[in-house]
Amino acid sequence: MRPLSCTSIFVYLFLGYIIYSTYIFYTFLYPSECLDKDVKKCLNPAFKSTDVFQLFLCTSIESETIIAVIDTNLDCYHHNVSFNLAEPFQLNFQIELPPKTLNNGSLYQHVILTKLMSSYQVTTNIIQSKHTVIFVAPLTRYLVPTENIFNLLRSDNLKTTQSTKDSKRPVTHWRSKVIVNGLQGPFSLFKSALPYEMLYLFQLDSKDRYLPIIVISDARQRLLDLQQLPKENKPPVNMPLEVIYEPLPMGRLRLSLLIEKAFETMKKMGFGEREIEDAKGIFFETNGSFLLLTILIVSFHALFDFLAFKNDIQFWRHRETMEGLSFNSILWRFISQFLITLYLMDQESSKLITIPSMIATVIELWKMKKLAHIEFKGLRLIRKADYRPTNMETKTIELDSWTLKILNYYILPPLLGGGAIYSILYIKHKSLYSWAIQSAVNGAYCFGFISMLPQLFINYKLKSVAHLPWRAFMYKAFNTFIDDFFAFLIPSVPTSHRLATFRDDIIFLIYLYQRWLYPIDRNRMIVAQFGDQSLADVSEEQTKTMAHKKND
Repeated sequence: MRPLSCTSIFVYLFLGYIIYSTYIFYTFLYPSECLDKDVKKCLNPAFKSTDVFQLFLCTSIESETIIAVIDTNLDCYHHNVSFNLAEPFQLNFQIELPPKTLNNGSLYQHVILTKLMSSYQVTTNIIQSKHTVIFVAPLTRYLVPTENIFNLLRSDNLKTTQSTKDSKRPVTHWRSKVIVNGLQGPFSLFKSALPYEMLYLFQLDSKDRYLPIIVISDARQRLLDLQQLPKENKPPVNMPLEVIYEPLPMGRLRLSLLIEKAFETMKKMGFGEREIEDAKGIFFETNGSFLLLTILIVSFHALFDFLAFKNDIQFWRHRETMEGLSFNSILWRFISQFLITLYLMDQESSKLITIPSMIATVIELWKMKKLAHIEFKGLRLIRKADYRPTNMETKTIELDSWTLKILNYYILPPLLGGGAIYSILYIKHKSLYSWAIQSAVNGAYCFGFISMLPQLFINYKLKSVAHLPWRAFMYKAFNTFIDDFFAFLIPSVPTSHRLATFRDDIIFLIYLYQRWLYPIDRNRMIVAQFGDQSLADVSEEQTKTMAHKKND
């Protein structure tokens, strides 16, 4: 029995990790309830599913509720005397902003939940009661305004946008949607296994039972829900506010809080608002089944990425000849990949898309160095002196050059020029640089497709596909179909990048057709044994010997 390869071991470990993660995720969503009557083992709720509460929704310039009550700065805009934790609601309000908030001040949302019915107004007794739960979150946020896009040929838009770009300081934005989550019913927890992400929410009464849990979800806050305050901010200024209450079971509430912690960690690691926004869209704008499918697909995408990079590097590390391979395809693939990376960075696309593009650019550069037969000598790049092309390489280079010359002179210029002119006339951009990058990357996407054609032509002329790294191709093909899925799932992916994902699908299908048309024969194994020698350099006797061994 042959020992397992490193790839097989890695795949088995990956599958084991997927199974284990699925089990952990299931136990997380459906935790076990503590049914022991011993209060020393269980943390029990201080409420029942039939209990009725008073709910106050208020705003204040103070973040401390007790200070807001004492200073009479608490403005309550909604009061419900028969609130039930299991009943969702959605309400819309118009909130008048205080003068301090209009002058770049802050405003806070106060959610007050109490069982006391002695008063229908928020008093210090209610605030300080052990039967009252309070949660506070900001309603304002400081952000740099989004850059406007405009038609570059209109001078009035250019002047307006130039004045906007001169101001890069953060300004006050209004949070137009607030989502309040609450534990929908009583649930007893094991004291030995309290969820750490919920510890700050537990508030105990005199009998060491926890009060109802309410929280304003920051994880659900989207950039689309933030509105810049009007520049003419003379009072009165009213801003819209939508308040949504969603009761959640214990498992889903824990998951929401854990995701919120993950977003905070992403921010500390240097991820931008756009990347976090994309992650929020994946987690909160899809149903549970689709979310699980997405997580599974992401895991397999990471596996195929690793296997594709591994096999691609392994193939090219031992490759020293250009027999059957288009150098121009690799050269222009590097150029187009480099421009695509710049474009994704200019569009502030998700790092889920940008980082793999950067890695692919580096790999294409390394392939060029291998096939160009150049090496570093000090700080200079020089061609290897002992390199002599084989007959098959010479034929490959001739076919490659002829094909690319036709594409360069007769196909690419009209496409590039026409696309750039159409873009500047009819499409809005942030700046001339943005237009130049977008025009260049559209050409790169187009030429990235065209530059793959010489390899197809070489395969056709040589009547062989044995010189291609098929294992790496297969892994890349799997990831191409996954990229199609993510390109339409992630909102911030540019449209041109979405369309470009189908480019690789078309090329791969043509490659599959050529593989069926020109099946790989035993000579492919001869090349593998004799290393970098061409088929012409292998004697007929050696060919017969290898074929005889194969038949045995």
